[in-house]
Amino acid sequence: MADRPVLDRFRLDGKVAVVTGASSGLGVAFAQALAEAGADVALGARRVDRLAETAALVEGAGRRAVTHGTDVADPQSCTDLVARAMEELGRVDVLVNNAGIGTAVPATRETPEQFRQVIDVNLNGCYWMAQACGRVMQPGSSIINISSVLGLTTGGLPQAAYSSSKAALIGLTRDLAQQWTGRKGIRVNAIAPGFFESEMTEQYPPGYLEGQLSRIPVGRKGDPAELAAAVVFLASDAAGYVTGQTLAVDGGMTIT
Repeated sequence: MADRPVLDRFRLDGKVAVVTGASSGLGVAFAQALAEAGADVALGARRVDRLAETAALVEGAGRRAVTHGTDVADPQSCTDLVARAMEELGRVDVLVNNAGIGTAVPATRETPEQFRQVIDVNLNGCYWMAQACGRVMQPGSSIINISSVLGLTTGGLPQAAYSSSKAALIGLTRDLAQQWTGRKGIRVNAIAPGFFESEMTEQYPPGYLEGQLSRIPVGRKGDPAELAAAVVFLASDAAGYVTGQTLAVDGGMTIT
């Protein structure tokens, strides 16, 4: 690999990526970027009807797309998505664990069901997907868990379940990296996004995002393409010596 041009190391030609939560927002940006880098993409989400739009973007980049209704909180559903990718696309080289939900409920009023639902999707779902992919991935593969800066700092909202799930995902990333990188050749990393517009941020109180800009040295919200570029980096051979790490893509929010 030493004689490969630097830019070639970012290419994903001949590889297959699995993206969860691919029906909207950041998941769409991830799928499109991976396809533009050369990967075929298996797309999973609960809203199957909206996956067709993401598939069209992947195919528009000249790559193959497979869609599959997936509830990551169900281990069998995760196994089925990976089996579909193997059947239709022949292999799995990259997993982007993007599916997630969020709540903003005061801790004294949050019900057990609300808390468990967030943990079941954001943490457990990532584990079931990683487990299913880890069984079929070959050496040189990459798992990217989408955590959050709220796993590293507070956003000033009552988000105990969400913050807990995202902090736990960073711990899961470290453990899977130490289990699988040396033994299986599978790198496992996490990205901690700052504030990017998504369906989740649409639920924030009016003016909340604008009020957070003073915490961000870059002085603005992130562009999804900036986050997608970080995903491509961690998925590719350009990050071949990176594992067990959490990369904050947050405009500097976590240093303030």
